[in-house]
Amino acid sequence: MSAVSPLSPLSSAPELAFAVTGASAVAHAAVPMVSFALRVDAPGGQPIRSVLLDVQIQIAARRRRYGTESADRLRDLFGPPEDWSRTLRTLPWPRVTKVVPAFTSTTEVALEVPCTYDLEISGARYFAALDDGLVPLELLFSGSVFYSTPQGALQTARIGWDRDTEFALPVAVWREAMDRHFPASAWLRLGADSYAALAAFKARHAHTSWDAAVAALLAGADRQ
Repeated sequence: MSAVSPLSPLSSAPELAFAVTGASAVAHAAVPMVSFALRVDAPGGQPIRSVLLDVQIQIAARRRRYGTESADRLRDLFGPPEDWSRTLRTLPWPRVTKVVPAFTSTTEVALEVPCTYDLEISGARYFAALDDGLVPLELLFSGSVFYSTPQGALQTARIGWDRDTEFALPVAVWREAMDRHFPASAWLRLGADSYAALAAFKARHAHTSWDAAVAALLAGADRQ
């Protein structure tokens, strides 16, 4: 087996390029998941042994328009729309790793990204606030590429964070991933005391579901 050797002056590290060509909801997964079709190019036809990718995904919230209803739902993230010139910002989405197997010139792999429905997470709140359209994403790549020299020696090089690409993810794809696991549902995290008080209210008034208990509380607040 060839040993991994440091870069020599006669070796040229491959300049990989990345592009996302599509996205879909994963049909069978333990958690909600979106799969991105990720194309990896190695210009010049250089054989690549493997790539260990670190991918940071960001929501470029400034790069889309918002209807009145969506803007109202996004107030808790960005404040009132009249302040968005100052407060609208890029939001972090998941950071994932991917091992790309050996290829020459170009390959396409599935980059599977888990999605949370915890509405305490800014990315989940952002998606949940949108009815339709596209979400502009920025994908930043780092990691290591393993390749062969013309003499057959195995070498490795770092991939800098200047490798990136953009993709417009349909909101419908995210919603399909969520609906496979949580149809017509939303999740909220409660503190232990709040949960205990809500559970006591539900039992005291013989409500048959959490929805019924919350609806009764909201109706009572509206009457005040």
